Amino acid sequence: MRDFSRRGMLGLGVGTAAALGLAGCGTGSSSHSAGSAEKGEGGQGGGKHPAKPIGDGSTSYTGKQPHQPGKPVPLQPGETPPQFVIFSWDGAGEVGNGLFPRFLKLAEDHDAKMTFFLSGLYLLPESKKRMYKPPNNGVGASDIGYLTDGHIKETLKYVRQAWLEGHEIGTHFNGHFCAGSGTVANWTPAQWQSEIDQATAFVKEWRTNTGWTELPSLPFDYDKELVGGRTPCLLGQENLLPTAKKLGWRYDASSPGGRQRWPQKKMGIWDLPLQAMPFPGHSFEVLSMDYNILANQSHNSTKAPPANYPGWRKQATESYIAGFKRAYETNRAPFFIGNHFEEWNGGIYMDAVEEALKHIAGKKDVRLVSFRQFVDWLDVQDPKVLADLQGLDVGQEPTGGWKGLGKAV
Repeated sequence: MRDFSRRGMLGLGVGTAAALGLAGCGTGSSSHSAGSAEKGEGGQGGGKHPAKPIGDGSTSYTGKQPHQPGKPVPLQPGETPPQFVIFSWDGAGEVGNGLFPRFLKLAEDHDAKMTFFLSGLYLLPESKKRMYKPPNNGVGASDIGYLTDGHIKETLKYVRQAWLEGHEIGTHFNGHFCAGSGTVANWTPAQWQSEIDQATAFVKEWRTNTGWTELPSLPFDYDKELVGGRTPCLLGQENLLPTAKKLGWRYDASSPGGRQRWPQKKMGIWDLPLQAMPFPGHSFEVLSMDYNILANQSHNSTKAPPANYPGWRKQATESYIAGFKRAYETNRAPFFIGNHFEEWNGGIYMDAVEEALKHIAGKKDVRLVSFRQFVDWLDVQDPKVLADLQGLDVGQEPTGGWKGLGKAV
């Protein structure tokens, strides 16, 4: 597998497999003006509970999240497991390109739930940038930039909509530092705590920081909603985990180079890594994220010659489908796909993930869920049954079929 590391917003540094596969960067600042966000106060969580403002009213308690699956049921020994597929988005900022609403509509059309890893800075106006004090970096520094006020309003609108439609809101932290002395790879557990405290504060206090009292609150208690995240560039997990455990997080999606096997825990937290998947036309595999496919196709260029786009779009689509097929037809390991709301190389990676989702949706036993919903399922499983699943290697079918798995001989 060849993995490439990305340096900064549009950096062109190319790493090796040892340098980790990069999760890419979130959406940066844009000069385009955004449409206005919907007006109104508060919100409804499924229409059963009036909104109860939290703090300054940036967030509110609106009851149980709507559109959630029923209570998870434990597998019986030898029972074929569902094929879980989790589509996730780093940054989750809307900058006027229409990608956030595009994929909310796609999810609605195919009864899919997703995880949106929100960058806290995307709710902080650039005029207030000095409120951000990133570890080992200058006050207000950020490698992904800040959104315009109009785009912050759009991001608020679609984050609110996403939660009300049953999707998960996780965190992609803040400044996305991947290189130099300030890289997140070197942060201590205490520094991760500071970064998380700031990321959550920017979500919970956007109304104070913006002065936009006329906009509706986010309809969830973020302290309870937030149970996992993905670090910038897939770096720093070792020192993040002690802090995540202290905070009661249930999973982390920051590990790079995972294989398509059933996950296990690290420090009591589910480790849900991006995975190596087949890469058509090559002997090596590629991580299951749009930027990693791009890096292998155009060597980090986000504006390569357009003549390449049709072939690359097809290759990216087929790579996702091959990863899904390998799991679906063998060990049924969950398949994790990471994305960004970006139009790199003419938007071909957005087209590829859309086509892959359409191909996957509706197949027998397939469940398109969020990371949170997936760990809800994991946590009710019999440890012995789960251990049998974890024992299956990539592409390995149970000997004698599923009915024989885990049963005494």
